[in-house]
Amino acid sequence: MNSVDAAGLGIGDDHPPRIMGVLNVSEESPYDPSVYDDPGEAARYVDESLIGEGADIVDVGLESANKRFDVLSAEEELDRLHIALDTIESVSGDAIFSIETRYAEVADEALSRGFEMVNDICGFADPEMPAVCEDHDIAVAKMASPPDLERPGAVEETDWAARKSPAWAAEADYVDQVYEALKQNGLTDKTIVDPAFGSWSEAQTLADDRETFRRLREFRALGRPMLISINRKNFLGEIAGRETDRRLPVSLAATSMAVERGAHVIRTHDVAETRDAALIGKAFTERRRVTLDDVTISHLDVDSTREFRAQLVERGIDPAFADDWQAQLLEIDGLEAGAGERLTTIAAEHGAVVHRTSDGRLLLMGSTTSVSDVSDRLADENGPFGGLGEKLSELLR
Repeated sequence: MNSVDAAGLGIGDDHPPRIMGVLNVSEESPYDPSVYDDPGEAARYVDESLIGEGADIVDVGLESANKRFDVLSAEEELDRLHIALDTIESVSGDAIFSIETRYAEVADEALSRGFEMVNDICGFADPEMPAVCEDHDIAVAKMASPPDLERPGAVEETDWAARKSPAWAAEADYVDQVYEALKQNGLTDKTIVDPAFGSWSEAQTLADDRETFRRLREFRALGRPMLISINRKNFLGEIAGRETDRRLPVSLAATSMAVERGAHVIRTHDVAETRDAALIGKAFTERRRVTLDDVTISHLDVDSTREFRAQLVERGIDPAFADDWQAQLLEIDGLEAGAGERLTTIAAEHGAVVHRTSDGRLLLMGSTTSVSDVSDRLADENGPFGGLGEKLSELLR
């Protein structure tokens, strides 16, 4: 679980975080330091600024994925492929070379001539892509995306009512959609999932990216390694009030957090600094696994009821069990004595417990089901209890 072999490079929980440096051979790409159209210059950049700074993987882009530009056809990408091929033949350093493409035809040609991995930002919108990757027995990064070759990453543009159900579409939030988009069109045995940070569509907001980042652990339930691309992204810059050229510190802070939350591959233009930040995140990550003969016991990541439910769903178990078994411990400060007694009574009626601490705070304890029942009951009460019930419900979501 959560591990793949990418041309001899281990990616997953049992391996160091892997750094994916970026090389673009597309003149329209917005990040100038990584853009080259001369194979010799490109190879020097790869050797010195990517592999030389600690990149394990070099991701080569044939076109800009920026939605402001027209999408190239497979034939147009193939016309540019020779620059990438000449480049990797001239590189002296050791790294895995990944081709960023949405087309199975381009992937097949690149893999046949020296590339060892695919980065598909359209999430297998080309139905032949999984078969090509399996035929070559290579790792493939699959970004959450609708099944549309011209709309990478725009998960909110998927007709979820048709693909799932009207009821599901009405209740699903953005992260739910990302999760389902990753599952669309299947996963190969060597798929690495990418939850698609960035402005891939007009509908995607900075708040969507923040929520995806907050809930990164949920994607571990898919049982695949995870790639993230958050380098200097807008949702981080907004928090710190920094423009792109001053966002390296926030990117590094987020990198450490992302690795601790389950990311295995970090795609970046700032290789050396990102490598260091990723190693700090890995050093303070606690994921426990023990083995005895042929038996392995793994401690699954479950820090919230959402994560608990995701793990159950992916294993074909009714997620409602999470509500009965996930423990909740909530601290309430500032509630008057009479209100505290009332809360204690209501909690007892629903199988939860309230204790008062030595400094007068209240601890509400119970299963998600029991605490949720308490919050629903409070919401039906008059006065301040109604608002308290609503706040409790927010915490349980």
